[in-house]
Amino acid sequence: MLSPHSPNQNHLLAALPTAEFESLAGHLELVPVPLGEILYEPGTQLQHAYFPTTSIVSLHYVMETGASAESAGVGNEGVVGVSLFMGGNTTPSSAVVQTAGHAYRLERRKLLQEFNRAGLLQHLLLRYTQALVTQMSQTAACNRHHSVEQQLCRWLLMTLDRAPARELIMTQELVASMLGVRREGITEAAGKLQLAGLISYRRGHIAVLDRAGLETRACECYAVVKKELSRLLSDVQYRQGASAV
Repeated sequence: MLSPHSPNQNHLLAALPTAEFESLAGHLELVPVPLGEILYEPGTQLQHAYFPTTSIVSLHYVMETGASAESAGVGNEGVVGVSLFMGGNTTPSSAVVQTAGHAYRLERRKLLQEFNRAGLLQHLLLRYTQALVTQMSQTAACNRHHSVEQQLCRWLLMTLDRAPARELIMTQELVASMLGVRREGITEAAGKLQLAGLISYRRGHIAVLDRAGLETRACECYAVVKKELSRLLSDVQYRQGASAV
């Protein structure tokens, strides 16, 4: 049984061989990440990488007008702060906690030290980065070509994949900000999904009642991103007794 908090709840950490994991374990710091916390801001030097376990982090851009849109989300399948090991150190995007929970924080020097050993950690991080790029590219295409209802279905399904429960705590304003659309558009799309019996919405709580039905309403973007992540990490073998959840 996993303890209430364990690095093994993050898929990348759970996939490390025992020797590599033990080299990191003493440097991993469990931190609570409340809703709305900014893990990094545009143009600032990143000091830590974050491996979410029960939290979800949104990578998004804020325009000069104040409007914003999510380019990708990161949950227990990945890591926040890829620019640290890709050599950029800073990024023009922000990382904001979308779903409160916990993450394991790793200081950038230790991350780079382990990455430069060219072991499985490097392999996993580079593969995950390719999956993240796919998610960003697909999100851009989705926002341009698909309806708000399709985008909402995609976003809900991706959030569900990372969340420990079927009920999501989030307001329509938050969802609208993530998708970069007007709140009225989310209200209308959510109303249609609720009328169809796929979700229920009340006071900032969205419960998914029919996941299969939600998948039929989503565009192909959800399946593309999920399939690419599975393909890139298909050869991952979790440590004995440490399968990620």
